[in-house]
Amino acid sequence: MLFLLSPAKALDYQTPLPPGLPHTLPQFAAQAAQLIEKLRQLSPQQVASLMGLSDKLAALNVARYEAWSPVFTASNSRQAVMAFDGDVYGGLQARTLSAEQLAWAQERLCILSGLYGVLRPLDWMQPYRLEMGARLATDAGGNLYQFWGSRIAQYLNERLAQEGEAEPVVVNLASQEYFRAVDQKALRARVVTCVFQQYRGGQYRVESFAAKRARGLMARWAVQRQAATPEALRGFDEEGYALDAAASSASQLVFRRQLS
Repeated sequence: MLFLLSPAKALDYQTPLPPGLPHTLPQFAAQAAQLIEKLRQLSPQQVASLMGLSDKLAALNVARYEAWSPVFTASNSRQAVMAFDGDVYGGLQARTLSAEQLAWAQERLCILSGLYGVLRPLDWMQPYRLEMGARLATDAGGNLYQFWGSRIAQYLNERLAQEGEAEPVVVNLASQEYFRAVDQKALRARVVTCVFQQYRGGQYRVESFAAKRARGLMARWAVQRQAATPEALRGFDEEGYALDAAASSASQLVFRRQLS
């Protein structure tokens, strides 16, 4: 069983890393290099338009594209799970996981990425910003979904085949923008999506910040317990969430909470 997470826009390349932290190299570095070459052809104004960025953020990312190297080193990279710094990763709290837990996460967590396709938690990653929904034209088409095509699904198939399970399962903890990059026709696995809702205004609804954090909390909960089946996830109870069995199905687990 594999867990899919979205990346984060915010990055942290300043906080010291845990001592002795191992690293691996990204699987799609060659494809990332192709995208970087396309991005280097854009002006700061075009980068700003591509992703709706301020002039300051556009300039920062133009500089990142220029600095990006096909050679990953400890001075230009850090492990993806330590570099991403958004709501999901606030829930995951990777720096507090043990070496054994990080090793388990390395085998089970997959971080989807507009630039890198898929990253394992300990894959070295150079700083970037490229949202999966960006309409960056390449030889494959007018957007990144066309660029990645079935590559991500095929990669997940290969990872799942290595586990040798009778029923391969992908647990979707990613946003719609990123999960759309997984070609459903090519994916040979059952997909279970986790939904996190809060009670507000007389009804349960998905609220962006809370849902992102909850996805990270679920990933952390699964890593700590080495959850190997969708059924094991039904016990998730962090920060007031509980499974609503009546609202759930074989393909969707709905967790709800009421705030006091």
